[in-house]
This record gives sequence, structure tokens and C-alpha cells, in this order.
Amino acid sequence: MAWFKNVRSVHTLILCWLVTGGLNGLIAPAAAADSPIIAAASSLNPALNDLRQIFAADTSQLVRLSFGSSGNIARQIIRGAPFDLFLSADERYVRMLVERSLTIDRGALYAIGRLVLFVPNGSSIRAASELQDFERAVVDGSLKRLAIANPEHAPYGRAARQFLEATGVWDRLSQKLIVGENVSQTAQFAATGSVDAAILSYSIAVSPAMSRHGRFMVLPEKWHDPIRHRMVLLNGAGQTAVAFYSFLRGAAARDILERYGFSTPQGTP
Repeated sequence: MAWFKNVRSVHTLILCWLVTGGLNGLIAPAAAADSPIIAAASSLNPALNDLRQIFAADTSQLVRLSFGSSGNIARQIIRGAPFDLFLSADERYVRMLVERSLTIDRGALYAIGRLVLFVPNGSSIRAASELQDFERAVVDGSLKRLAIANPEHAPYGRAARQFLEATGVWDRLSQKLIVGENVSQTAQFAATGSVDAAILSYSIAVSPAMSRHGRFMVLPEKWHDPIRHRMVLLNGAGQTAVAFYSFLRGAAARDILERYGFSTPQGTP
């Protein structure tokens, strides 16, 4: 009889485990499977994390975020990466996916980004609005390390190269560049003070996590092509991804994006 009571006690403990902690472990993978993966350009990291939280609070729906350079994400999608929605910092990568019939439609233009010159705390370079100090530092050699994102697949890196070419300093700096895989990694170089200056997205430079590491100035748009951000739903996207896509086109999302320095065009040109 004592043995039976002990067995019954064990069964009770197992049942309690299933109903509480153990069952949570079983449910978690299913809940994760219902949360779509949103692939996004690194420049969106601060803003998109805010947007995800607002969306979850409003709808009780969760999305997972995966950040990288727009070009690398596009290549991953072509190889079959299981993303539901792609937020690119360069609309050409979205068009590339559209041409391969990997998307539900042609997507929507949701933001236009800005480029900044970021100067870490302790650097001798000044973030002056006329850029005279930057150009002087290039000429006299006091600018020894400049970080930019990879121009080959990062839209902000390509814009950075265009800016440096337009101002006539690309050839002087080509041997002094520290190249990040994407704009987020480039920001890490600046935050740690391992470079004298960096060319970043406005959205990352203005974020609380980054702004305390230095100062910045917004670069004139005339010196680089417009950084047009386009998003698109990918084939097989579920209801939550569709709802998040719709949310990103609404007024609340525009307010957040503008807070991080993006301009937000209306409509879907």
C-alpha cells in the first residue's frame, strides 16, 4: 500500500510538471513556429525593435527579427531561407526577388534613409556641418581609420562610397577604410572607439544605445543616391506577417520611423 501511495505521488508530481513548467516547454516551440521571421536591413534594428513591441502590445501577435545587409538577405531568400517578410534598405533587392517570383506582390516603399558622419568620443575629428574639418583631416592624414559598411551588399555602404567619391576623397581613404559586414557592425567599430570616424545610417546614430558614444552630422543627400527602403511579403507568408506588413504602413509605424530619422513616403510607388 505504501508503494502504491508513492507511485501515485510520483504520478501526481508528473501531472503537475506537465500542467506547469513541463507543458510550457512543450508549447514554446509551437508558439515560436507561429511567429513569422522578419528579415530586415541592419539600419532598421533600433526602430524595428520598437515597432515589434508596439505591434505585440496592440495585437498579442509576435514576430521574430533577423538583421543583416540587404544584399546578403536577398541572397539567402533566393537560396530558400524561411523568411516571411523582407524589409530592404535598397529597393533593387526587392525587385530582384520580384523578378524571380519569390514575392506575393511588388511590395511597398516604406522609408527613405539618411547618411551621417559619426565621430566617436575622444576622436580628434569634428562633426562640423560644413565638413571642412573632415576634408582637412583626410588631406593632412589625421584621419587614419574610417569605418563604412561593405559597398558590395550594404546600401549604406554603397551610399558612403558615393559620398566619398563625390567629395573627392575616396582614393585618399581607400587604404584607411575599416569595412563592416553591415551598418550595425560598422557602428560597433565607432562605439568602441577603434576608428576616428564612421559613416552610418541616421537611424542607428540617433538611437540611445549609439548616441552616447559620440556625435554626428547628417550628410547632404545630393552626394549619394536616395536610400529607398522597400518591403515585400514573401511567398507563403502567414496572417501574422501580413498583419505586421499592414501595421508598418500605418500612422503609428510612420511616427516611429520618423523618430529614427527616416522620411516616410505615402502610398506604394
